[in-house]
Amino acid sequence: MLILSEYAKRHGIQYRAAWNRFRRGKIPGAYKDEFGKVLIPETIPDRPEKTAIYARVSSSQNKSNLDSQAIRLTHYATAKGWGVDVVIKEVGSGLNDSRPKLLKLLRDPSYTRIVVEHKDRLTRFGFKFLEVLADERKLELIVVNQVEDDKQDLMQDFVSLVTSFCSRLYGLRRSKRNTEKLIQDLSNDS
Repeated sequence: MLILSEYAKRHGIQYRAAWNRFRRGKIPGAYKDEFGKVLIPETIPDRPEKTAIYARVSSSQNKSNLDSQAIRLTHYATAKGWGVDVVIKEVGSGLNDSRPKLLKLLRDPSYTRIVVEHKDRLTRFGFKFLEVLADERKLELIVVNQVEDDKQDLMQDFVSLVTSFCSRLYGLRRSKRNTEKLIQDLSNDS
């Protein structure tokens, strides 16, 4: 059982809005106990499917890829028979955990499905944690292109990590190009 304040938090609304919903009978199964506390059953009633497309690129230099990524994902969702409710495009590093559009999407309990092209579009590290949390919320994370080559994925993660730390250390965006050159030289030596 949930109390009204927990219900409000889960649905991203103020306590007063939750109270008004309860008063109007808009919360299924909610009732007052003998002490006057509003209790709500934790079972979430079936909610309508709502699909979000999330496309991301690391830098504004790749903005053309951002649009084509969103189009590919929209075509994929349509081919699966899913209605697309929103297409979210964002520019930011996969290591950056302060991407406002993604955070807003993840906080919205009305979405039942998020479609991304690669898992690193959501996050470079910790994807398994997102899967567990999404599963708890009955949110489906659809990754269209599963990487088959672990070496390629590992190298991309390594480049991103080194780039991120170099950028923080030196405060220079050009460090990304220098880091990528360094990684390429190391790869060629192997």
